[in-house]
Amino acid sequence: MKKSAQCLTLFLTFLKIGAFTFGGGYAMISLIQRETAETHHWMTDRDVVDMIAIAQSVPGAIAVNSATFVGYRVAGFWGALCATLGVVLPSFVIISIISVFIMQYRQIEWLAWIFDGIRAGVIVLVLDAVLKLKKTNDKSLFNLLVMLLAFFGASFIKVDVVLFVILAAIVGIVRQLILIRKTEYKGGSGND
Repeated sequence: MKKSAQCLTLFLTFLKIGAFTFGGGYAMISLIQRETAETHHWMTDRDVVDMIAIAQSVPGAIAVNSATFVGYRVAGFWGALCATLGVVLPSFVIISIISVFIMQYRQIEWLAWIFDGIRAGVIVLVLDAVLKLKKTNDKSLFNLLVMLLAFFGASFIKVDVVLFVILAAIVGIVRQLILIRKTEYKGGSGND
């Protein structure tokens, strides 16, 4: 496929993701996974999990970081630019329009009902992403404990999610270093 066709496909794909997903980056994960892994086969489900981890770990919106990542992977710099523009354009247009009218119409009851419905729908999108992406995660006790601690800490103790990302990365590194050391020790002791 020509690079210009790839860029157009990236732009239209991420335009659709940006236009039809309300609730921010986490709500977009399900649609990003479907479009990148299932529809266009740009990535595997495992790649999507890794991409989300990277997109969440660096500054910026997860949807923008993911679009940039996928775009660059598929078509280089121009692909990254087109995918990023595609995902941010709908929000930019919608927010620009809403900001003009919101102060005049914020008391309209049916408008509040619409936003209540959208908020409820966002929960379903986030849960859908969790269920799809959990399949690629190792089912170890370690991963389960990290996931549960992060969930309870963020939900009930109100600890900043960024802290959990950093702590989970550190714990993952320490765990792997311990496992490597144990393997070397077992392997080394048999050769002496």
